[in-house]
Amino acid sequence: MAQLQPVATEPLNQADDPSSPVERFGTDEPLPLDAGAVLAPWQIAYQSYGTLNAARSNAVLVCHALTGDQHVANAHPVTGKPGWWDTLVGPDLPLDTERYFVICANVVGGCMGTTGPASTNPETGRPWGTDFPLVTIRDMVRSQAMLLDRLGIESLFCVIGGSMGGMQVLQWAASYPDRVFAAMPVATGARHSAQNIAFHEVGRQAVMADPDWRGGRYYEHGVRPRKGLAVARMGGHITYLSETALHRKFGRRFQDREAPTFTFDADFQIESYLRHQGITFVERFDANSYLYVTRAMDYFELAADYGGVLAEAFRGTKTRFCLISFTSDWLFPTRDSRATMHALNAAGASVGFVEIESDKGHDAFLLDEPGMFTAVRGFLDAAARARGIA
Repeated sequence: MAQLQPVATEPLNQADDPSSPVERFGTDEPLPLDAGAVLAPWQIAYQSYGTLNAARSNAVLVCHALTGDQHVANAHPVTGKPGWWDTLVGPDLPLDTERYFVICANVVGGCMGTTGPASTNPETGRPWGTDFPLVTIRDMVRSQAMLLDRLGIESLFCVIGGSMGGMQVLQWAASYPDRVFAAMPVATGARHSAQNIAFHEVGRQAVMADPDWRGGRYYEHGVRPRKGLAVARMGGHITYLSETALHRKFGRRFQDREAPTFTFDADFQIESYLRHQGITFVERFDANSYLYVTRAMDYFELAADYGGVLAEAFRGTKTRFCLISFTSDWLFPTRDSRATMHALNAAGASVGFVEIESDKGHDAFLLDEPGMFTAVRGFLDAAARARGIA
């Protein structure tokens, strides 16, 4: 029976010394967390593209999704692959880096240079592991706000992101309404559903069931829970696609064979594809970070901080919103975006909504979707005129 095998190359050590700019905050600049803990010292890694104008009015913050990172439009330092949103960010693209100053930061709890479980605990000199405190979407946004303060950016022209990135966009608009001129939450919702929490729990259990997880202290033993993390990625990846997309791409076709082997080898193309997704994922992502960041998504319920009324999160806001959903996205279906739109309408906010016809599933926001590109470009062009950005 074929087994999931690790790739030969180890990932670069990005946790403490990332291949990107980093801002470090000392004990006098702590990051308070919703769990009650305080991180000090701590650091945040980011990438930027384009030039900040003299008025400092053209900054766009891109918030990355669950398994993303700050390398939105440049080659990834571990995998060498292109940036995860290089179809959207760049010269003459909807997020035009000759017009906007684009920033993307690795989230707190991540593994690409922002303080997380793979980072060194200053008190012990060893990786935090599961001693690292739990984090929330609001903690991620709070850390980004401190980064922008450090960079001298008082307000953002736009905050944009998909999936978990979209959660951060909504949290930004709620927590810092005076700092956000425009907001684009894509393929997301104002809370994580029970079904989504269930999928995440299966993935976490797969990681923790791997003997090499070692209670989260695998760093000290020179091992990693590769198989468990690969299985978690396989399960999660299924939720990012649609049945139509899977059938179109793979159907029931065999992988490099004409007939079944009557074994548990990867007979079908879809099986081989999922195993490949799992194997390549463990190259670049830390297993403990997967636990922490999925948990942050699970905890997200924006209305809970406003008496259970989502509209109250946006009451009086001057931020301009454009919400985008995709017809085949069953992870964050259109009804989630509509619920947010209704709340924004109830709060008197300026809001537009675009549902894009696509059979690509949740991952459509990462793919070549002309409808999304048109919507993003049109919204940003109108907002730029209103902001006076040439």
